[in-house]
Amino acid sequence: MLDAGQSSGGHFASGEFKRGERKLVIHFRHSLGMVTYHLDSLSMSHQEYMRSVIGRANASHYPGFSSDPMDAFRHLQLDLEEHCVDFLQGSDERLRRRIEDALAISHVKSGLPD
Repeated sequence: MLDAGQSSGGHFASGEFKRGERKLVIHFRHSLGMVTYHLDSLSMSHQEYMRSVIGRANASHYPGFSSDPMDAFRHLQLDLEEHCVDFLQGSDERLRRRIEDALAISHVKSGLPD
C-alpha cells in the first residue's frame, strides 16, 4: 500500500505491485481509478498502453462500465492477461520500446474519435 485515507472525495487508497525496476501503480476511490505502468523513470497510463497494443483508443476491457466496483479489477485483469505481455514477461528493452511507442502515439493523437 502506498497511501490510504480520507479526503474531500471520500476514502481512497493507492498501491503498487513491484518487480525489479517495474511497477504497476493503482488508485482506488469508489472504484479502480488511475492505473500506471513504470519502468525505471519511464511511465505510461493504462489507456496509453492499450492504445499502443490494440491500435485504437477505448478498445480495452478496462475501465468498462459497471455498478460493481470489483468489475473494474476484473476488466484490468483481462487486459493484463490479453495485452500486457511486454509488462508481465517481456525484456526491459521491449517494455522500454512499448512505453516510448505509447507516449509517441499519445502525443500525436488528433483528439478526434477513432
